[in-house]
Formats: sequence, structure tokens, C-alpha cells
Amino acid sequence: TLLICVFTYFAIFNVMGRDYDAAVLSAGTCGFGMGATPNAMANMQAICDRYVPSVKAYLIIPLIGSLFADFINSLVITFFINIL
Repeated sequence: TLLICVFTYFAIFNVMGRDYDAAVLSAGTCGFGMGATPNAMANMQAICDRYVPSVKAYLIIPLIGSLFADFINSLVITFFINIL
């Protein structure tokens, strides 16, 4: 938990611009750290329900979570199965 908090603050929040969109993206990254894309979406929705929606975050997080993470997972699993 501490590692994901440090990573999201120092890496994601600062790299993405230190604004509201960066804060929502950081919440989504914490959701990835807790499990999967649905957790990321729930974290972002909790913030956006209280404040305003972040179009950038709602575009980036599902795209990364569904497309890139699935492709990378399949490559990693295939690599380790071939090693065995």
C-alpha cells in the first residue's frame, strides 16, 4: 500500500501535470494496485462523483487497463510457460 501511494504521488501525479486530471489518474493507478481495471474505475468514479468528471482519465485508464495490460499479461504468461 505504501509503495503504490509513493509511486502514484511521485511518478504518476508529477509526470501527468499536477492537476485535477493527474489526481484522478493517480486514483485509477491506485485501483490497478488494488487489483484490476474495475477497481481503478471505481476509484475514479468516487472522485468524479464528488467533483467533476475527468475525460482524460476516463479515456486513458480503461485503455491501458483493458488493452495493454491484457497483451502484456499474455506475453508474460507465454514467456514463463515456455521457460518451463
